[in-house]
Formats: sequence, structure tokens, C-alpha cells
Amino acid sequence: MAIKVMVLDPSENCPASALAYDHMVGSFDDSATLEEFAKTCGVLTVEIEHVDVATLEKLEQQGIDCEPKASTIRIIQINNLEETKRAGELYGYPLMIKSKRLAYDGQGNVVAKSEGESSSAIDVLGGFGRGLYVEKWAPFIKELAVNVARGIDNSILCYPVVETIHKENICHIVKAPADVPWRIRKLANDVAYKAISSLEGAGVFAVELFLTRDGQILLNEVAPRPHNSGHHTIESCYTSQFEQHLGAVVGLPLGDPSMKTPAAIMYNLLSEDEGEPGFKVAHQLIARALEIPGATAHWYDKPEMRRQRKMGHITLVGPSVGVLEARLKSMLREEGYENPNEGQLT
Repeated sequence: MAIKVMVLDPSENCPASALAYDHMVGSFDDSATLEEFAKTCGVLTVEIEHVDVATLEKLEQQGIDCEPKASTIRIIQINNLEETKRAGELYGYPLMIKSKRLAYDGQGNVVAKSEGESSSAIDVLGGFGRGLYVEKWAPFIKELAVNVARGIDNSILCYPVVETIHKENICHIVKAPADVPWRIRKLANDVAYKAISSLEGAGVFAVELFLTRDGQILLNEVAPRPHNSGHHTIESCYTSQFEQHLGAVVGLPLGDPSMKTPAAIMYNLLSEDEGEPGFKVAHQLIARALEIPGATAHWYDKPEMRRQRKMGHITLVGPSVGVLEARLKSMLREEGYENPNEGQLT
């Protein structure tokens, strides 16, 4: 795309370092480092929300182009136990208490089933200094997601609605398109469109949604970045979410987000063990995947294997979600690979 990508990452051997135009080793939560890095860039964007927002705001005041805007990353917080108790009185229990910062892959979420549990939940999350917020408990029958692209000119395009299946609060499988009625797809797109219209800045945003039994769509979270729910777009859409994000933040026209294949399923490669044994299990599954028509394996080349860490993903494309579900089940049930997620596709 003729874009020189500079990377700020605390790890000297981060996966992006081999591909980036340049790599600065440093924390994206350190003000001085972030300011020094910003001087080398025409546009600043984020791959994860764990950044020093105050510094981003300062940089914007100095004329640095940050996409999305710092105001989008800094949204809502609860500041003390009394506010938490008032939320409980307003919404009822259980309450979902979440860390606004440093929450990732199921970490940073605690359920408080009563007022008495609120205090211990806040302690588990590291206290109010981390920035906390609460959500009303939402019973749902499916989790959906819409990846939304927004251009510098405020043009907005939505990717097809997908279903996300989670295991232990970690995204496990994504099905595209979601198997829901047309009315639900339109409603999900409308909610996602309105949510991103209310925010500032260009790029790709992931809008996570709940579908309730009575057909309502509830807004769960918005991630102001490319997201796990959109990884399938590399193979399944005319414009992948990564190409879309880069183009959007530098002011290029938005690309076509529609699917170029009838269906896709993405399966996350979560580490089943530490170190070398984990690598062995993952590579056995990749080998199985490569025998399946329409399968593509992506390995992230993260330097350390940790249990339940996302190490890569496999995307299957084909004629229907049903056919792809059967192929995925076959891949996971092959002799020699113990499938820890049996039953998630039923």
C-alpha cells in the first residue's frame, strides 16, 4: 500500500519488527516514549487500547494526527464504591464490573452477584485507579459483532454481521455471516453504525453485540481497532480489516467490505500448553488444516507460548457455514489432536 509503518512495542522481538519500516522498543503507556515516537510519524494509530490517553490528548493539541481520536479511547468510568452501589440499585444484580484499561482475552471482567461482592470484585480488578466501569447483566442467546470502517471524511461502511463464540471469555470461533434473520442483521448493522457515528476518528472499529431471546440487539463493547472478530476478512472479504484500517487512517477511500466467498469460519489457535509442547500441538492442528479445501493458517510468531494465549488462527472459506462447520469438526476430531473445545459448534 506504499505506507511506511513504524511500530512502538515493548518487546525487541515483537512479530511486527520483522515487517515494519522501523521499530522503536518501548512502552506505549509511557508518556516520554510516546511523545518521542510520535515525532517520527505522520499519523498515530493503535492496535490495542492500552495506551497513555492523556499523552494522546496532549499530542493532538500539538497538532499530531491521532486516529481514532483520544476522546474515543477515553469514555466511561466509575470512580468509587458509592457509584458502584448506585449502579447496582439502578440495574440490579448480577453486575458485570470491567477494567477499562489492560483488559484483554477474558482478563479484567468480574461478576458481582450482590452488593457485598462489589468490593471484592473491585479489588480483584486492581482498584479504581485502573479505571472501571459497570454493565447491566444481559441475558443473551447469541453474541454478534459488526466491524465498521470510518474514513477521514466520516464516511462509514459496515462489514457483514458475524457470530462470535466464546470459551472462558476468550473468542474461540467466528462465523461469517451470522446465522440470524435478515431483520436481525439489519438491526445489528444499524446499532453498529449509530455507535461509530457517535465516536471520533478514522479506522476500523469492532462493535460487539448481544442478541436477546425477544429479538433485541444490545450494544456490549466497542473496540477502536482491528479486532479478532474481523480476522476472517483477510480471506473472505474484498478488503481485509487490516488493509481497511491502514487506508482509513491515512485518508485513502474506504474499500469494499462485502464478502467475496459465501461463508467463512475462523478458529482461534489458543495455546494448550506452555513452551515447546504447546507449539507441537498447534502445529499438529495446522497440518490438519492444510488438508482441508479453503483453509488458511496464520501464525503470529509471538516469542512466548503461554496457556490460552492466542498464537494464531485458521480461516475456512467455502459454500456455506454448515459445510464449513462440518469441515472444522472433522479437523478437530482427527486422531492425534485432543480437542479441548468439543461441543462449541453444536
